[in-house]
Amino acid sequence: MTNPAYVLGHSAFELERLARQERLIGPSTRDYFLAAGIAPGMRVLDVGSGTGVVAFLAAELVGPSGEVIGTDLSPTAVARASDAAVARALRQVSFHEGNPAEMTFGRPFDAIVGRYVLLFQADASEMLHRLAKQLRPGGIIVFHEPDWSFVRSDPVAPTYDRSCRWIIQSFDRANTSTNMSAKLHRAFVGAGLPPPTMRMQTVIGDANTAAEWLRAVADLAIVLAPTMERQGVATSAEIASDTLADRIVQEVAAGGGIVVGRAEIGAWVRIQP
Repeated sequence: MTNPAYVLGHSAFELERLARQERLIGPSTRDYFLAAGIAPGMRVLDVGSGTGVVAFLAAELVGPSGEVIGTDLSPTAVARASDAAVARALRQVSFHEGNPAEMTFGRPFDAIVGRYVLLFQADASEMLHRLAKQLRPGGIIVFHEPDWSFVRSDPVAPTYDRSCRWIIQSFDRANTSTNMSAKLHRAFVGAGLPPPTMRMQTVIGDANTAAEWLRAVADLAIVLAPTMERQGVATSAEIASDTLADRIVQEVAAGGGIVVGRAEIGAWVRIQP
């Protein structure tokens, strides 16, 4: 079984979008890592590192006495993350190109972490099963994944709702799950792991308090625009990338209502000795 197409790519705009997204979802990831038990001195494997922000968050939690090894299939992402680690003087962080489920690292890890990774796997249970072999007894696995099934506006803000619908349809047509709540639970259990502890956070607010989320929706739609056109989900004229963010924010403000954002789902287990 092949993995779903990774429709987000690694363009300069996408790497910049990921950096902006970190301000929005980084606090949730941190909460989940702390709740799972990521602590000073741990050796951590980061799956699907991208620009390295999750690895850097893990490095903050494990401290200089710990170690974080990040992995990604994209050489562009690995190069950018490696440069960022040097710029931050994080000597305990390194990045490697490849699939961590197929790599060898010399000795086991205390924890395996990842964000927005399992939704892109054809068989998330199989990946978790193989990753778990990299853990020492008593080690931790914690993943943070998205769920778009809760997004809505009240009163209806058509451009916001339509943009969310386009994003969901585009991922669905690429065989990528956008609703990971139940699937994440099934992935852990299907991997032979204990049922995970799970938590959910989301954004709820108006055009002012949820502005960062509204612009994140526009960013994601812009990244996906070429894919949407190929799939027949939306045309470039409908998306109108240059004005999309402003139109969403202004429309929500004009309606005087609130929006509910994508849910951020955390799931973790500790492997018993």
